[in-house]
Amino acid sequence: MYQHILLSTDGSDVAQQGIDQGLSLAQKLGAKVTIITVTEQLHTYAGPAGGAGWIPAPDEMVAYEAGRKEAAERVLAKAKAAAGRLGVEAQTIHRPDALPAEAIIATARERGCNLIVMSSHGRRGLDRLLLGSQTSEVLAQSPIPVLVIR
Repeated sequence: MYQHILLSTDGSDVAQQGIDQGLSLAQKLGAKVTIITVTEQLHTYAGPAGGAGWIPAPDEMVAYEAGRKEAAERVLAKAKAAAGRLGVEAQTIHRPDALPAEAIIATARERGCNLIVMSSHGRRGLDRLLLGSQTSEVLAQSPIPVLVIR
């Protein structure tokens, strides 16, 4: 059935539920997993025409990049350790400066995954509209089956 499962995490408690369920499924199926975390580019604010904005100084960007990489490594190490405890073969990948839904789908294709497992925060109404839903985007755009954990 499924031989290679892509698990997506942002390090949140909700995402951890997706990791746990995906690893359990992989263990039962004897599938390998790739665990991905995606970090978006730092957004700057140029301000209105003629107004003041905010653009980080080079040293601020270096610190931001280092912190982002460290956080991603922590998230991925935790997920990989969970896979190891279950005896599931796992690779990890951090995709910086990317839009999460696009990076998840592209990685699944590149790695030959035949299932994507991710969790949903279950937001509705205005919260969903304002905050967006990476899970909804993956569901709408993925040519690969998606299992959503709630």
